[in-house]
Amino acid sequence: MRTMIALIGAVACLSACQPNSSSSSASQASTSAIATQSVGKAELSETERLNNWFAAKYEEQLQSSPIMLTFLGRKEKYDQINDMSQAFEQKQLAWQAKTVADLKANFDYNKLSPEAKISYDIWLYQNEKAQAGQKFNNNGYIFTQFNGIQAFAAQFLINFHRVDELSDMQAYIKRIAGVSTAIDQLLVRAKENAAAGTRPPKFAYEGVIEQSRNLIAGIPFSTAEGATDSPLWMDVQRKITALVDAEKITAEQAKTLKANAKAQLLEAFLPSYQALIAWFESDIVNTASNPTGVSTQNNGKAFYDYMISVSTTTDLSADEIHDIGLKEVARITNEMIAIKDRVGFEGDLPAFFNFIKTDEQFFYPNTDEGRQGYITDTETYLDFINKQLPTYFGLLPKADLVVKRVEAFREQDGAAQHYNPGTPDGSRPGVYYAHLSDMSSMPKNEMEGVAYHEGNPGHHMQISIAQELTSVPQFRTQANFTAYSEGWGLYAELLAKEMGAYKNDYSDFGRLVNEMWRAVRLVVDTGLHAKGWTEEQAIAYFKEKTPIAEEAIISEVRRYLVLPGQATSYKIGMLKIIELRENAKKALGERFDIRGFHDTILGGGAMPLAILERRVNDWVNSEMAK
Repeated sequence: MRTMIALIGAVACLSACQPNSSSSSASQASTSAIATQSVGKAELSETERLNNWFAAKYEEQLQSSPIMLTFLGRKEKYDQINDMSQAFEQKQLAWQAKTVADLKANFDYNKLSPEAKISYDIWLYQNEKAQAGQKFNNNGYIFTQFNGIQAFAAQFLINFHRVDELSDMQAYIKRIAGVSTAIDQLLVRAKENAAAGTRPPKFAYEGVIEQSRNLIAGIPFSTAEGATDSPLWMDVQRKITALVDAEKITAEQAKTLKANAKAQLLEAFLPSYQALIAWFESDIVNTASNPTGVSTQNNGKAFYDYMISVSTTTDLSADEIHDIGLKEVARITNEMIAIKDRVGFEGDLPAFFNFIKTDEQFFYPNTDEGRQGYITDTETYLDFINKQLPTYFGLLPKADLVVKRVEAFREQDGAAQHYNPGTPDGSRPGVYYAHLSDMSSMPKNEMEGVAYHEGNPGHHMQISIAQELTSVPQFRTQANFTAYSEGWGLYAELLAKEMGAYKNDYSDFGRLVNEMWRAVRLVVDTGLHAKGWTEEQAIAYFKEKTPIAEEAIISEVRRYLVLPGQATSYKIGMLKIIELRENAKKALGERFDIRGFHDTILGGGAMPLAILERRVNDWVNSEMAK
């Protein structure tokens, strides 16, 4: 979620925020100064020089991304939105390539500390993948039902743009116009991709249209009798009222702010969304009702190979990933059968799936009380696991975690739960979001494992610890490698069992359902994008291997269709972490310390799996040398 381009649905391969050209000349001078600076009479070490260089370069990146600055809790450029144009992206990539040239020219790799070598290699890796992705500029989907600025922009303003003062609200209002510009820029790119033959499936168009309409329905866009406030107008009024209540502004100032916000919504926001909807409605006739994977696109096979390399940070081929998935599905199926037999169920596994999917004991009522029950019980599971953390981790997160229902304008029946990080300083907590519009898609026996994946010891713990690190350059505290982060999240579900969770067989079966979900992804994602599977084939395979509700399965398969390769990251990352743990235990024997292992995995931030393996091996060698 922290990768900016992924959040807005532009080119998914690019890293978060790159600098603009206006800051580059100043940075070149600062780089030269950093490379030769000294402290008193003592020359800086090569590692110290490099870390100072990274600090300067990452600050340039941040200054080019107002959105990322806001994510980090900073208020510079608080009235701006990122430049989403193709031209700006090319400037970013040119700058990124130049930093790599500077890095290689000005620093001696052999003189760096092991941690600094990891920083160096991550910087090079990010550039390598970003540059390699340029040949696929017309293959990515810009707007989809799952990933696109049409929904993200409102979520960003509502949940991330904090309003503490008059100036913050004035910045918010200017950002409404910035959102409109960004949508216009991305619509240009979507049209260019369509002209090149790249269109997301029909259901993605329908989702974009629906989400966009939701945001321009209601007051002030409609004056019809009975109209309710639109999501952004409701947020505007809430934040302005809070300023009045805190005596930060007068009633007259509040009136002016509301008038200005209303004008921006009607004169900028509304036209951009109307244009977006109009184009998608006109172009939907060119989409496929029976969608296929990206391999049918021009350059599609190479694009998919690239996307799985980005997602897994490995050189595994689609065929290899497919085979790993088949093996994992078979293994997990046997474990499921064992639990079915242990609870005394009479019937085969498909019958047990049907029992799990239909028996009332496994579901909350589809009411507000049922939805609150889901949130409350999730909080109880997390409270339990939090008490166990010190036994398994030396590094612990400082940031708070809250559990919330997804906002109505972007909520989807059966869609996957997800996590949004807090700020490094803790001023904004991490949030675990759940789609609760259809409680029949949210079974009780699966929720415990999901809580551990999204919360602790999963994403919240991993991302919060990374953001709080002071032992590595800041760019590493915000780095995002999906195989690492999602691999950790899935490993965390299994680790929770070791920590005493899943106290009944049905919850443990739910854990296996979640793991099977990720194993099936390996088979289905590669099936869709490399083996010619149809959407119907993918759904049928999912139904055969899991008891997941049909609405959730459809949502999942459609997610894979618009995010090629991303779904392969979870299981590949988990399997690597398990492999590294087993190798470390074998090498260290009785000297193996689970807390030391976990702190090694989490203590350097996210990284490609090969670099993570090197980091763990270094830890093992240091432990053996004691």
